[in-house]
Amino acid sequence: MSFTPLHVVIIGGGIGGLCLAQGLKAAEVSVAVYERNSPDIWLEGYRIHINPVGSRALHACLPPALWETFMAMAGTPPAGLGFMTEQCQEMVVIADEFMSNKAGNSIDAHYPQNRLALRRLLLSGLDDVIHFEKTFERYEHTPEGKVTAYFADGTSATGDILVAADGANSKVRQQYLPQAARREIGAAAIEGKFLLTEQTRAWLPRPLVVRMNLTMPLNRDCLVTAPFDRMPISTEAVNSAHEHSDLLDATQDYLLWACIAASSEYPDDVQQLDEESLLRIVSQIMEGWDPRLRQIVAESAPHSIAFTPFKASTLIDPWESTNVTVLGDAIHNMPPVGGLGGNMALRDAWSLTQALTDVQQGRSALRPAIERYEAEMRTYGFAALRAALGYTQQAIGSKRLQRLGSRVWFRACQSIPPLKRVFEDHWTRPMYNRGEEVDTRIAEVVR
Repeated sequence: MSFTPLHVVIIGGGIGGLCLAQGLKAAEVSVAVYERNSPDIWLEGYRIHINPVGSRALHACLPPALWETFMAMAGTPPAGLGFMTEQCQEMVVIADEFMSNKAGNSIDAHYPQNRLALRRLLLSGLDDVIHFEKTFERYEHTPEGKVTAYFADGTSATGDILVAADGANSKVRQQYLPQAARREIGAAAIEGKFLLTEQTRAWLPRPLVVRMNLTMPLNRDCLVTAPFDRMPISTEAVNSAHEHSDLLDATQDYLLWACIAASSEYPDDVQQLDEESLLRIVSQIMEGWDPRLRQIVAESAPHSIAFTPFKASTLIDPWESTNVTVLGDAIHNMPPVGGLGGNMALRDAWSLTQALTDVQQGRSALRPAIERYEAEMRTYGFAALRAALGYTQQAIGSKRLQRLGSRVWFRACQSIPPLKRVFEDHWTRPMYNRGEEVDTRIAEVVR
């Protein structure tokens, strides 16, 4: 096949769409991004944990200078992952070498990031391809085999392929794959930020300061905590990147917490409640817990308190590929338990970059390339979605006997090295590359 110049139209300027734009631009594939918001309107939100799946994708798509900046502006990687009782008793801890960058492999590593800073990084160098305040309305296929996107301001954009990267409520997906609608899954979280200062670190249990933790009481519900510490070397490292030094995240260190419970535990009007009322709900859920855990919630920054109902995309059968495709939350939106969603969007961006580069360089026709991308994406993306749904059900499970069994299992894993290795492998390997291998290894160890 000969060189086939492409023009790619991306709807949505989130991390998945921007990572795709970075990868295509590096591959010299013509690309344009259309984002509905203005460049100045973006909520800071909470941190995002980039795992090795996401970091590999970013390394592949970003130019070297931006990759160096990405590493420099990251927070300190968590020193492991712990499972605790509501009285702060440790049950099992995944060793920090599984969760940190100590192995020296900067590509397959964990990088806590501020969402706003990461988005600003991904926007770097894209001034000539991104268009803000473009609200997508619909698309149409042209007689020439292209696809045209129409926007609310009366303008349009035509390309060889249209990519839906416009998030969980994707308008492109609603037109293209209406059967993949999001649905509520019966769980929700109240979350907040607790500032980490010299004074608060002094009374906090050390495990809460240095690593991610899942606190699981006997009856139901779950408290997830994750510290966000800036790396001490960040300033020097980012300054070495010269023009990108403004991307250094100045966010104060904090402990992110999320109280996850069944939707039925919240009042019907929970989404209309103020921060004080939300905190009272969490306080009731945490009644009888370790006083330090309760203090974290009580003394959190009021403006950071939020309620998030959990939703997920409908798992659908394979569809016939066209020159419209989807990535990230537009097709496999999942509850935030496990931190998989953003990383899967980055993985999609890398995979689609490879597919479209193959088309432009004459190694594949467009339709087969999209078919391969979508088949691969469904495999790992839907596996991650199923995993996130499973984690959510574990978090809100209300059967006391199951929780007792989990505690026995956790403590057995902590004390029996072969089980510990299987447990660590289960929680740290990519969700889409695990299959039934871990279950088989558990059976072998138990026998």
